[in-house]
Formats: sequence, structure tokens, C-alpha cells
Amino acid sequence: MRTEKPKFNPRQRTFKPRGAAPKRKKVTIDLKTLTQLVNQKKEVVQYESSLNIGELITNDRLRTNVLNKGYKKPTEIQELCFSAVQRGKNVVAIANTGTGKTAAFLMPLIEEFLVNSNKKPVMVIVPTRELALQVEEEFNWISKGMNLSSVSFIGGTSVNTDIRNLRGRSHNIYICTPGRMLDLMQQGAASKLNIQTLVLDEFDRMLDMGFINDIKKIVERLKGRSQTLLFSATRDKKQQQLIDWIAPNAEEFAVNSGESANEKIEQNIIKVSSSEDKYQLFTSLINKDEIHKVLVFADTKRTVDRLGKKLNQSGISTGVIHGDKSQGQRNRALDLFRHGKSKVLIATDVVARGIDIDDISHVINYQTPQSVDSYLHRIGRTGRAGKQGVAYTFFDQLD
Repeated sequence: MRTEKPKFNPRQRTFKPRGAAPKRKKVTIDLKTLTQLVNQKKEVVQYESSLNIGELITNDRLRTNVLNKGYKKPTEIQELCFSAVQRGKNVVAIANTGTGKTAAFLMPLIEEFLVNSNKKPVMVIVPTRELALQVEEEFNWISKGMNLSSVSFIGGTSVNTDIRNLRGRSHNIYICTPGRMLDLMQQGAASKLNIQTLVLDEFDRMLDMGFINDIKKIVERLKGRSQTLLFSATRDKKQQQLIDWIAPNAEEFAVNSGESANEKIEQNIIKVSSSEDKYQLFTSLINKDEIHKVLVFADTKRTVDRLGKKLNQSGISTGVIHGDKSQGQRNRALDLFRHGKSKVLIATDVVARGIDIDDISHVINYQTPQSVDSYLHRIGRTGRAGKQGVAYTFFDQLD
């Protein structure tokens, strides 16, 4: 019997057919699933472009900035996407973390601003405050000396300042988190924006963090756009109808399947019995000589604070980040970690996509992630920019 495929309705909370069972709350992944992830083996073919990064770029100023930033050859996702983005096509791009997805959309968009004086503004939506600031920093670096401007709108900052920024001078690129931009739109502060290109960066993470309804409402309010770029590290086939609605007739580029970890990450499981002291195992691992910069994930703010306090008291310089920390506190913790002034950064999933630090040697999941998607995002903070990385996941066994 033929079953009619349900149509996607952006005003519905989900796009499941009527009568479908409600989505179950995610649970911690079990040992079998975790072991399968760790033991996944595949043929690894290291991609090396036949082009120099400068060969993709026609504008001399942009080429100089990109080369000065240390880019030599484009990554695979950068090379695949460049032309389609420049031609104004809708794009869906899937690539592991650490493969240069941010530059993959920034470089061609910046060049388009330079060669087309009529190009209208770009809006980039990201899941976390840290990632928004990171994208803005990358944009400012690549566009240095080009008279292009950016502004960011994130939680934890003054709404009144954001409203003044929206009603003041226009900018080339608006970078925001979903909740803050939707709030500004609903207040009417963003009504004058004439967005041509919408970029949804770390799209899968935004859905995983519960931003699906905010994204739908923002997309509906930007109906006048002519281009949508959707970048993601993983692909959930159940979201295909939503993706097709957001970016119809998109050119798709997939560097990986979106269902496995970066092959440069060595993955390990540490099984902890009820008779063992988990914290002692954890500190023994932290104190190993080869661990010089480690990002630790825990599920709750309370656990993050408790671990951070105990490590600092034991003489291990440690920063902590979670949702109850102010933006200033989060920025300071990241800066200390980035510049090597703290060895350990402990966080909830708020930073699983929010930081881009190339020399993180290890990721430790002090508590087992709630899902495969969360696991992949967490360990993707190491093994970036072609470097090797190591991930450890503690698994609490019931005796």
C-alpha cells in the first residue's frame, strides 16, 4: 500500500505525520554503541588540493590577507564550495569539525562584496556565543583593510546596544545566535535588514540544542533572501525535509558521511566500576606528560564547577565554562586556555561547537555524552587542522 509522504509545515513543532509518537528524550549512549564508534575503521585518503589557496581567489587584497593568515592550500570543503557560494547558489555542506568550514563560506562571500558593490548583507546564525565571536574574528582578519564591517548579536550582552546597532549604520555581515536575533526581530528592531545571504553554521548543533523553532521563524522572516548556505558536521536523514525547505535545490557537498568521527582522533574508553575512584583515575590521566592542553566535558554545571575547584586546589590551572557564567567570564576562561595559561578547560556542551583552538591535545568526556551526535561534536575539538588528537570517554559500569 502506498503511503503519502507528509509535507513539511514550518509552523508545526515537528514535521512528523499526525498521530506519530512523540520524540523520545535522548539517553546516554550505551557501551555497545560507544565501542562501535571507537572501533570504526575506514580507509583514510588524505586530501591535498592541487590548487594553492590563492588560485581560488581573484581579488589581490583578499588573496594577500588569506596568505598572511597562513592558509596555503584549500581544504576539501573550501575547494568544493567556493564556486557555488560565489555564484549565489544554495549550498548544503557536510564536513568534520576542524576542516575550515567557516573560511569556506567567508572567503567567497567577502570576495563577492569586493567585486559586487550592490551585494546586500549576509546573516550568519550559529549555535553559541563563543562561535559567533569566533566567526566575527575570522571575518575581521580575512577582510582587514577592505572597508567591510561586521556586528554580532549574542546573549549575555545589552539588548539596547543591539537595537542601536541595528538601527544605525548598515553592516556587511550580521553574526548572531538564534534566540537573540529572533528576539530582535520580534521587537521590530531588525525590520530594515535586507539580507541577501543566510548562513546557518553548525546547523546540526543548533537543532540538537533545541533551536529548531527559532530557526524556522527566522527563516520565514527572511523570505526575501536569494541564497542560503547550510554547514554542518553531521547529517541526520530525518531532517531532510527541513533542510529542503530551508535551502531548496541546494548544491550538496559532503566531505564525510556525517556519521563518524575525524579519522585523526584516537578514541579510547575508560570503564569505571563502582568500586573505583573515578576522580583519581581522571587526575592520573590529566597528569600524564603527553597531555598539555585538555578540554574536559561534563553534563551538569554543578559537576563542571566541582571538578574545576578540585583541580585548581590540587595545583592544576583550570578554567570552567557553562551557561551560568557571564560572557566576560566565559571569554576570560577561553583566552587563558587558548594562550596556554591554563592547562585544563572544563565545560558543558555549551562549547562543544563554540571554540576553535587548533592545539588541543586531548578531549576527555568525564561523563558519557547523551547521544552519538554530542559525542562526535565533543571529541571534534581535538584533531583539528590536520593534527592528531586523542579522546578519552569515561563509562560508569554498574556492578
